[in-house]
Amino acid sequence: MLELTALTKSYPGFEFGPVDLSVERGVLSVLGPSGSGKSTLLSLVAGIVSPDGGEVTLDGRSLVGRPLEARRVGVVFQEGALFPHMTARENVEYAATGRDRVDELAGMLEIEGVLDRRPAALSGGERQRVALARTLAADPDTLLLDEPLSSLDTPIRRRLRDQLHDLFASLDIPVVYVTHDQRAATVLGDRLAVLHAGQVEQVDTPDAVLNRPESAFVARFTGSENVFEAGVVEARGDGAVLRVGDVTLQTTARVAVGTTVTACVRPARVRLVTRDAAPTVPTLTGRVRRTLNEGDEYRMTVACGDWEVTAQVRPEAVDRRDVRPGTTVRLAVPADAVHVIATR
Repeated sequence: MLELTALTKSYPGFEFGPVDLSVERGVLSVLGPSGSGKSTLLSLVAGIVSPDGGEVTLDGRSLVGRPLEARRVGVVFQEGALFPHMTARENVEYAATGRDRVDELAGMLEIEGVLDRRPAALSGGERQRVALARTLAADPDTLLLDEPLSSLDTPIRRRLRDQLHDLFASLDIPVVYVTHDQRAATVLGDRLAVLHAGQVEQVDTPDAVLNRPESAFVARFTGSENVFEAGVVEARGDGAVLRVGDVTLQTTARVAVGTTVTACVRPARVRLVTRDAAPTVPTLTGRVRRTLNEGDEYRMTVACGDWEVTAQVRPEAVDRRDVRPGTTVRLAVPADAVHVIATR
């Protein structure tokens, strides 16, 4: 187990921590914007920088003060950092505990065909897989990855992300995967920690963080664009009714009448329905302000009274209803999709 306890580091204009995190046999994705402290966290665990306070332990032994080579910590950086004068095989052999390990990892990461090439002759995805093979060849006790896919083209990034998912599932060591890419964080992580301004805002399963964010920052950063303040106007046995301007929404959360709460709805939970359909869930009616084609989906902004709602809509639904700016539409917003953020 990798454990961080009250870990702190100060830089001019930036304070990291205190941070408490633990990773057992599985993947902890660390998600956050630039400047949130993601790389600082990895540097502290790897021993690249020393903490001002706190403790880092791996399987019960302290790593603080130990030299890098004595930590048994594997690190894969964004650019891979391969030795340019060596072939891919030589790069992996440099760290390998045995020759059989090189061939095993080459097969696992599908790089058998590039082992005789030097890094300059490899694609971005191939270089990253060779760098990962070299790191794993040393049989580290924990693995740290710092934005390893961010510089790759989208198709390569998707394919390598899927390969990493299967690879990490086969490892029996703690893995910390640092990224600003929400999709990679949720696909690869068994647990997800969100960093903001040097602090852990929330750590839980990816499903819990995305659907039950504990702060407005986490909600917005993980894709809940519909974050709003609402007044509680009615309490029911199955939840409550919220008022946002002149719009009402139902929630399954139990909150007291008369209070003001912060709530959020993920755009993917807002559904476009036909205007004459029988309502099976609460609905809103509004006028489309804009639609943005994002390839696999449209991101639609709808003015419902004096409140704007963002919905994530499949292209076929937009085409079937001939939706365009100015069109009046009906949106279904299930009560269990309206999450009330607990007051801290």
